[in-house]
Amino acid sequence: MLPDVKNLIELQNADREIARLKDEIAALPKRVAAIEQKLAGTKAVLEKAKTAVKADEAARRKYETAILDLQQKISKYRDQSLEVKTNEQYKALLHEIQFAEQEIRLNEDKILELMVNAETREKEVKAAEVELKSETAEIEKEKEEARQRTADDEKQLAEWNAKRDTARAAVNADLLRQYDRVAKYRGSGLSEVRGQKCLACQVMLRPQTYNEVRAATNVVVCDSCQRILYHDPSHDEPNAAAVSVRRRRAHPKFEAGQAWYYRPSHGEDGEVFVVFINGKGESSRRVYEVGSGRKLGDTLVREGEYRLGFPEDLTDAIRLNGHWEESEIDEWGNEMPTSTIDTLQRDLDLARAEAAAPAHTHTHRESVPAEHPAAS
Repeated sequence: MLPDVKNLIELQNADREIARLKDEIAALPKRVAAIEQKLAGTKAVLEKAKTAVKADEAARRKYETAILDLQQKISKYRDQSLEVKTNEQYKALLHEIQFAEQEIRLNEDKILELMVNAETREKEVKAAEVELKSETAEIEKEKEEARQRTADDEKQLAEWNAKRDTARAAVNADLLRQYDRVAKYRGSGLSEVRGQKCLACQVMLRPQTYNEVRAATNVVVCDSCQRILYHDPSHDEPNAAAVSVRRRRAHPKFEAGQAWYYRPSHGEDGEVFVVFINGKGESSRRVYEVGSGRKLGDTLVREGEYRLGFPEDLTDAIRLNGHWEESEIDEWGNEMPTSTIDTLQRDLDLARAEAAAPAHTHTHRESVPAEHPAAS
């Protein structure tokens, strides 16, 4: 691995850890505010319960005062009844006494209701007080932990800033500007390559680019996302290359109604996958970019089966294994799924390994017309 790239890896790790610590430090005041808001809610519940108790006590005093007033009226009416001279006056006073006695009973019922509710109110107050006490202790503990975490994060932040400065000082200035520019817009300026794929943008690399990254003789940038690429051999699957060479490759049927090909060059588009589909006296052609799976141009339809309709597309082409229903292919729209790209790429690697193997190890190949010797 190039020293500059190794230092960039350390720089990116420092940048990520610094960003994490800054986010955590910024989030801690919000956490403390949320804790205090929770405590304020519990205090509000307690105040509401106490207010309800006071309101009930005030209402009870009001009803008791009303009863005393009514009892005084009754006593007054009875004294007056002893002095009346007519039955009409007596009946009127008796009616007033009965009305006052009825009002007394209503007030007594209300007082009784308040007395029944008072027990519930007291329980609510006590429960709220217990909860407030418990939450206050817990919240003070959480606030102290938040303050301690902030202090620890700020200490770590200072250490990571120092590591970041050291790493930046060790990187070539031009390469550092490339890293900073891409990181500003994409969040990271560096990406690992694994399985011939840029792990950051998930785009397949051209074989030549992939080999350059693995060789680590010069800095390589991803054509898709512009991140600086590196390869870590420790992340490779063990003996993957050997397994691929030894694996027996199945060969596609020559007269299949659907045929996939790899072409190393397709006009100005570079490497492409091409799929031909025969049907009802005509054939269709769809072309996809190898790296991204992006569909290039429109679907073309010509008369005759594809070998007669598209002979120019079979030059220097490698026949691949692959079959997907035409309806599924239409659902892809303008971009081939990553799983399909991986399947075709694996078969292409096997085809190349097979072609590079000694002649006596080759399995039987399908026969192809003489004018297209490269198809297999």
